[in-house]
Amino acid sequence: MTTIALASFALPLFMGFSIYLLPKFDRYLALGVAIFSSAYGFYLLLTKLSLAPQLLDNFGVTLLVDELSGYFILTNGLVTAAVVCYCWQQNKSAFFYSQAIVLHGSVNATFICNDFISLYVALEVIGIASCLLVAYARTDRSIWVALRYLFIGNTAMLFYLVGVALVYQAHHSFAFTGLRGSPPEAIALILMAILAKAGVFILGLWLPLTHSEAESPVSALLSAVVVKAGVYPLVRFALMMPEIDPLIRIFGVGSAILGVIYALFEKDTKRTLAFSTISQLGFILAAPFASGFYVLSHGLVKSSLFLIAGKLPSRKFSELQNQGISPALWVPLAIAGLSISGFPLLAGFGAKVVAMKNLLPWQEIPMNVAAVGTAIYFAKFIFLPHQRQLVTDTGPIAPQLLHKAEDPKAGNLKSKQESEIPLGFWFAMLILIGGLILGNAFDYKAYTLANMGKSLVTVGIGWAAYLILFKRVALKLPRTLEQLEHLAGVMSLMLIALFWMVLGVVMP
Repeated sequence: MTTIALASFALPLFMGFSIYLLPKFDRYLALGVAIFSSAYGFYLLLTKLSLAPQLLDNFGVTLLVDELSGYFILTNGLVTAAVVCYCWQQNKSAFFYSQAIVLHGSVNATFICNDFISLYVALEVIGIASCLLVAYARTDRSIWVALRYLFIGNTAMLFYLVGVALVYQAHHSFAFTGLRGSPPEAIALILMAILAKAGVFILGLWLPLTHSEAESPVSALLSAVVVKAGVYPLVRFALMMPEIDPLIRIFGVGSAILGVIYALFEKDTKRTLAFSTISQLGFILAAPFASGFYVLSHGLVKSSLFLIAGKLPSRKFSELQNQGISPALWVPLAIAGLSISGFPLLAGFGAKVVAMKNLLPWQEIPMNVAAVGTAIYFAKFIFLPHQRQLVTDTGPIAPQLLHKAEDPKAGNLKSKQESEIPLGFWFAMLILIGGLILGNAFDYKAYTLANMGKSLVTVGIGWAAYLILFKRVALKLPRTLEQLEHLAGVMSLMLIALFWMVLGVVMP
């Protein structure tokens, strides 16, 4: 079993470099690795296996593989498989698949490591691979966004290393359990760095630009699995050390509310999804004991939404409202939106029920508000007009203008969709949307009349609020805190705040 655990990250790294030697098989090797991870993650869930092999005799460098690891690894495997299918007919280079699989392996590594040094190595590899994928388009803007992401990540990891050094000085061990009894400044440094890498609360305001400007398959990977590499150790800390749990929950609630506020008023589809990620990470951290299934549900939903967003005729909601979208795209878009809103018969329903059941009393009101907010901003997607689109030589024709199509200025009508949707897209949707439907089996006990009634009421309130109020509201929130210099400054301010929070909550 230890050998298979090591293979879950060693095999992807080996295959990632092997793709350069066998570029003709790049897609097949990448898909094979994703299938292997999916199978291993599913095996961990079925067997509820738990093992903790020690990699070194001293220093506390160990692995920890259990059911929680299974949820995260399964998510990584399914999302990567869907992205590979999505890109199958897009002529991506071997470099793209190589970096995607190196990223896949390093993300898997974070899901089984149990010490700060192994986590550091994995997070650094993730940062480099993600940077190269964001810059894959090779435009000036994509390169700038990638370097900005790398700078923020490296800055956070410098704080992290200082904290790890203080932990080792206190315990002569790099094990996660070393947080207990470490100096408050060490705990504050490590938590601040990982919160920033995970994209949580205001420390995650680097995320909207990075996720929205990357190509859609890269955005899917970033939002569905890469940020989970930061979430995983935070969940581990909360589960291992009850004194850390209150801090993690506080940031979870804050992130859930902040993401909802920004997503409600965002007019760009991909930025809305990015802010939604910040909010949904808050749901995961607000209830660490229910985090595994929620991670799986969110990963499937968010990757499908970003992949669909790449096929929409525009990123602006105003243009989509006027032009409409193809019913073929609207169906998976609506299913994913319903799932993350907590609608019954989809995995998101069970995930939300379990998460809400594991909240502390003080969390219930803000998290229920966040749940209603989620239904509101996903109504922007669900209520998009959908109909078959005809196009002309000069562009698409809105349905309300079809009666004018005989005008010579309109060009020649073509009896086909605005663009052909490749078969790979549907294979990706089969994996992701199929996972959302089959995922109900993980928590069938959530299907009680009370739970379903509450879910339907929450979604109903959200949809009513959207149709009556938010659909007509035009409010642009400032993006000042998303600027590079402010992102770096926020880290220092949050470090100070975390230090005092550690003194007040963690220290006796």
